[in-house]
Amino acid sequence: MNEAIIKEAKDKMDKSIEAFRQEITKVRTGKATTALLDGIKVDYYGTLTPLSQVGNVSVLDAHTLSITPWDKNMVSVIQKAILIADLGYNPLNDGTNIKIPIPQLTQERRKDLGKLARKFGEDAKIAIRNIRHKAIDELKKLEKNKELSEDLRRDGEVDIQKVTDNHIKTIDEMVAHKEKEIMDI
Repeated sequence: MNEAIIKEAKDKMDKSIEAFRQEITKVRTGKATTALLDGIKVDYYGTLTPLSQVGNVSVLDAHTLSITPWDKNMVSVIQKAILIADLGYNPLNDGTNIKIPIPQLTQERRKDLGKLARKFGEDAKIAIRNIRHKAIDELKKLEKNKELSEDLRRDGEVDIQKVTDNHIKTIDEMVAHKEKEIMDI
């Protein structure tokens, strides 16, 4: 009984970390990465389609992204979608490809992005603590219904706390790594 509750809590915490990992990759670091364009949708003949499905997105150098559409008629549509996304990029269209220069980050902007990374980390930690709280409530409910002894409940709470601590430590490490990445010039 305990193991099932602990396993379920761990699985949910793992999903929270994965969601956090996806969220934090969208935070700019000053270096070009294809993840910067992940949220952009292009009007592909009437259907909103992710940018990565209408062309090849690649990194030319540390400060330039390149998009090569599979359909040459989509060049201007992709350029327009990037401008509409309002990410602060100025895509350059050469007729067959789109190049996106990634501007250098100012020190102030780097600090703001560090705060944003910490905020995302704090949100993920809150989600993990909520999962811990629900799992402990389930254990208490089982004890109240006489399906679990007090000792087993306490042991379960200790195990859930260990899992929670490990996940929070992972988030702290990811935030520290992202902040270091952002502050590197």
